[in-house]
Amino acid sequence: MPAPGQRVRVRDDWPETRGPCHIRTPHYLRGREGTVLRHLGDFPNPEDLAFARPAARLPLYHVLFDRTVLWPEGRAGDEVLAEVFGHWLEEA
Repeated sequence: MPAPGQRVRVRDDWPETRGPCHIRTPHYLRGREGTVLRHLGDFPNPEDLAFARPAARLPLYHVLFDRTVLWPEGRAGDEVLAEVFGHWLEEA
């Protein structure tokens, strides 16, 4: 489980290319690095709930990204805060 302050990378995975699915992780975050701010709790996996499948409880995190990492027109100091499930995060 990532700890607050830890650098993480969002998995660069595109399951939607392999068939019908529900993805809660925004495409613009995939492959990008950010910093874990906090663990928000454990919640049923929405990627399973969308198809009425049994859903394991997974950790959900607030992850902070420097906006210039996501979009070149961002200004230094601008940030984007996103909620990302733990199975999408890996060590940076």
